[in-house]
Amino acid sequence: MPLLNYTTTVEALRTVGQIQVILVAHGAKSILMNYSDDGTIESLSFVVKTPHGEIPIRLPVEANAVLKVMEKQNLAPRYANYQQAVRVAWRIVKDWVAAQMAILETEMVRMEQVFLPYIVNQDGRTLYEVMVDRHFLLGEGG
Repeated sequence: MPLLNYTTTVEALRTVGQIQVILVAHGAKSILMNYSDDGTIESLSFVVKTPHGEIPIRLPVEANAVLKVMEKQNLAPRYANYQQAVRVAWRIVKDWVAAQMAILETEMVRMEQVFLPYIVNQDGRTLYEVMVDRHFLLGEGG
């Protein structure tokens, strides 16, 4: 089965705008687009207000990983290229965010729970990045 949204023609900037609308509707503040050196949007940073205070979150995309999957699936060259991979990556993230917000609306989860791996610490690293370095061991004793 081909990758979700692989035929999209929606530009990444428009999709990121749609993600911003979804996040703001669910309480996000201070949304910022982060760009790579080539001018591609590589992540979206925002702050959410929680009972524990404001929490910074960075939601990344990995367009090169998406491109590898597209190439592995032997998609036509008009789809299996970097710019298309960027568009597809952001559409997938938009769909994921929309689905997470639907679960949030049921009150089964909280915003900080949904985005837990993407919470940014004082060093600018996400919780996921920190846990990778710790081999997913919690605390000093594991």
